[in-house]
Amino acid sequence: MALTAEAYRKFKKEMIEFIWEELDPYEDEIESTDKVPLDKVLPKLRRMHCFGMLVPEGYGGVGLSASQYVPILAEFSKIHGGIRVIVHVHNTTAKAVAQLASEPQKQELLPRIATGEYSVAFGLTEPDAGTGRDLQSRAVRDGDEFILNGRKHLITNSEFASHFMTFCYTDPSRGAHGISALLVDRETPGFTIRAMPPLMGCRGGEHGYLTFKDCRVPAKNIMGTEGEGLVQMTVALEVSRLFIAATSLGTAERALDLSLAFSKKRVTFGKPIAERQAVQTYLAEMATDVYALRSMVHDAARKADRGERIPAEASMCKLFGLEAVGRVTDRALLVHGGVGYTRKYPIERLYRDARLNWLEEGPPTIQQLVIARNFLDGYRWDDDHGG
Repeated sequence: MALTAEAYRKFKKEMIEFIWEELDPYEDEIESTDKVPLDKVLPKLRRMHCFGMLVPEGYGGVGLSASQYVPILAEFSKIHGGIRVIVHVHNTTAKAVAQLASEPQKQELLPRIATGEYSVAFGLTEPDAGTGRDLQSRAVRDGDEFILNGRKHLITNSEFASHFMTFCYTDPSRGAHGISALLVDRETPGFTIRAMPPLMGCRGGEHGYLTFKDCRVPAKNIMGTEGEGLVQMTVALEVSRLFIAATSLGTAERALDLSLAFSKKRVTFGKPIAERQAVQTYLAEMATDVYALRSMVHDAARKADRGERIPAEASMCKLFGLEAVGRVTDRALLVHGGVGYTRKYPIERLYRDARLNWLEEGPPTIQQLVIARNFLDGYRWDDDHGG
């Protein structure tokens, strides 16, 4: 259940003040060191209940709806992308745990996830495969345990995650229905984590390389239904793709705001560049993209709040979002001119941070495939009743 309107307004106001007053000042430090100072940032995030935003209130969380969470996540994406990544991935996996876990698992995990004592990372992508039926990771049943072997890479929050929701084959003979999600504790013998090279943008958002070598994982650690991991992963990615679109929205909104302010102050040939038709064209195109993306994201979030599946909508939001934020940051750079390519202005960082959105939860071609297949299979939507 979502927060009441009054409680949400108070929470949102406090969160936005916190983001700009306490987190935004870390931008220079993160950019210069390529590290988010976790010893400083994580306690602040815990204090403000940032890790429990999507955990139901009954398990100690804030219990935001998707519609309530989207504007807050968008606000996080206006500051440093490295911090946004931490918050986004933690809350997305928290929602996945709430959806997939058994009641005993929820009782054990969710209260600790809500406080940030636990943090779950997705173990999806593999260096020698993708994230679907071509997974190479295998878990063989041995009594009350599985023996897990495999590799994963580009795993976000690997620097501090306590658990990893690892997708692997538990019965390869069943094909797509032989993939399961195993929750692997960070301290499991045979499980090693090493950091990958720094990112282009969203600096400090640690991505790790995971290796599982004869890791013994209790069979009770299966999340959801054994053999249905691929379906469960698809459901989890729906809302995650919507949330990626929300981060595209926040970045685009800030790029537009910065461009409007800059165009009014920057004077050439005796007048602000905001008075020039070419600059006005850029600003109008940026504003149109922002408005369209905002409308799409909020529509999809409302459907998700009604308990509807949003396979096509989520991928459309993700696809349009990455294209829109790409266009908006392109035009923001054109408005700022040469100085926008320097680190004097945040546009340079926003431009780099936005490019991660092209890749998170699948590139454009994957979104196009999901959208087309849904509509070819007869998927339709209705404004009142969903798909």
